[in-house]
Amino acid sequence: MAGNTFGQVFRVTTWGESHGAAIGATIDGCPPGIPLTTEHIQADLNRRRPGTGGATSPRKEPDRVEILSGIFEGCTTGTPLTLIIYNQDAHSKSYDHLKDIFRPGHGDYSYLMKYGIRDHRGGGRASARETAARVAAGAVARRLLSFHDIDVFAYTLSLGGIDAENLDFEAVWENRLFCPDNEAAARMEERIEAVKKEGDSLGGIVGIIANGCPPGLGEPVFNKLDADLAGALMSIGAVKGVEIGSGFMAARLTGSQNNDALTPEGFSSNNAGGILAGISNGEPIIARVAVKPIPSISKPQNTVNLDNEQVEIKIGGRHDISAIPRIIPVCEAMVCLTLADHLLRLQTLEWTPESLEMDEL
Repeated sequence: MAGNTFGQVFRVTTWGESHGAAIGATIDGCPPGIPLTTEHIQADLNRRRPGTGGATSPRKEPDRVEILSGIFEGCTTGTPLTLIIYNQDAHSKSYDHLKDIFRPGHGDYSYLMKYGIRDHRGGGRASARETAARVAAGAVARRLLSFHDIDVFAYTLSLGGIDAENLDFEAVWENRLFCPDNEAAARMEERIEAVKKEGDSLGGIVGIIANGCPPGLGEPVFNKLDADLAGALMSIGAVKGVEIGSGFMAARLTGSQNNDALTPEGFSSNNAGGILAGISNGEPIIARVAVKPIPSISKPQNTVNLDNEQVEIKIGGRHDISAIPRIIPVCEAMVCLTLADHLLRLQTLEWTPESLEMDEL
């Protein structure tokens, strides 16, 4: 199976399955001299961790990360950095009745058509469990970006058709949905409970902002920064659409409305989302991702089995009602990985302990 490695310079390979012994990531190309501990990584993993109630799965995984290589005396060495997270609460037998049935909305059918084999235990490699490895690697990228004053954060913009109308980013930390509108968050919680009782699931929209990106990241043709960001975010299983800046709204505007005028003080607006001609322009990078409803639902659904016979399926077990809010740190991770990779492509950067201003840490 190819396609498990992301990036050109800051290269991340994730490995492991939902119900295997462990999952993890190996990072090749991380610069030396970056202070890094498991606590730096754990903070992001705790936000993605299952079993926190609400819209999330009751699966109880501590998601404690261990660093197996690439660290000496608390700093990265420049050698491959290997991160491991052991699976401790996998209930594989819960999936035995599904091993000969294709679950609607999942990759069961397409996986079998491609590989001739599939791991029915929670989706195997296709499981959202894989994203814990991305978050761990993304936390390392976030640490690297922090030394260049680049900050990435995401939030719930919409869930179950309920939109955040007031974008108070201080409020993001005041509710468990990471929504910048506490009133909207309360209505989202009510919607989650109602849909949960119906045995169904919900989709939504995640907003992402990267502040502090210098101008010059990205290439003008095939490695456009916005193209790489879109590809990174679309690689998350539940994401079905990505917008940069004004996104699809740009199709409704005139050129005079959509263009960001330049002034001696900078850009007067940011419809470009911080990227022009595939290259960052120094403005905040703004993206939104459309997140589909979780496909595992307890409502009866029609499908077929391996013998192509029509059957009805009800999926029990432990599943999220929505990928939001657990997908939020995953979105942040993929943006961090993309920006770190593009940052390292700039030949003008000198990666030495002195360039990181170690004496100020």
